[in-house]
Amino acid sequence: MECLVELGWSGTSTTEVARRAGVSRGAQQHHYPTKMVLVAAALEHLLEAQRLAYETAFAVLPEERRDVAGALDLLWEVFRGPPAKALLELAVAARTDEELRPLCRDLNERILQVILETFERLFPSHTWQPDFAETTLRSLFAMFVGLSVQNALDDDESGHQAAVLRQVKDIARLIVPGPGTPAAEASPAPAAEASTTSGPGEGAEAPVTA
Repeated sequence: MECLVELGWSGTSTTEVARRAGVSRGAQQHHYPTKMVLVAAALEHLLEAQRLAYETAFAVLPEERRDVAGALDLLWEVFRGPPAKALLELAVAARTDEELRPLCRDLNERILQVILETFERLFPSHTWQPDFAETTLRSLFAMFVGLSVQNALDDDESGHQAAVLRQVKDIARLIVPGPGTPAAEASPAPAAEASTTSGPGEGAEAPVTA
């Protein structure tokens, strides 16, 4: 993840990952013989770690913030964090990389499924029809992706992204009233592979250093 965020897809190599992880090239290749195998394993770990981190962060919000607006604030934190930037880097690089494309082809759908499942767990009493919920959350996801791309370039120096988020939260409060349900006791995050480590994070970011 650190390599993808700091060096981009083209600058990420198994040699650099091994150096940052403090392991030998032989040990790295024993577990992950190719760059694609390494990225595939990191991707699986990252998606699950993000989900657990998000639900845990929502569960410990003050009661007055444990509503759909609080959920959207946390989601925006996730989209601005290094893990999301790493996923975006993979998605963009896959457009022109024939080897990477099959790995990332369904990445957006998998992230959307995580968002849908999390929404259902946190707001089980909502009255949305399934097709309305999916389309609405798909639209929200697409909007956040676009906002996060712009945020990576200007860090919202003009406050436009914050203004959009405020308006979205105002609308969300009208169609998803009431508090959310704190996530059930989270199970431990999956054991990190040889190229991933996790530790105390900040906010809703999943501290994955693959």
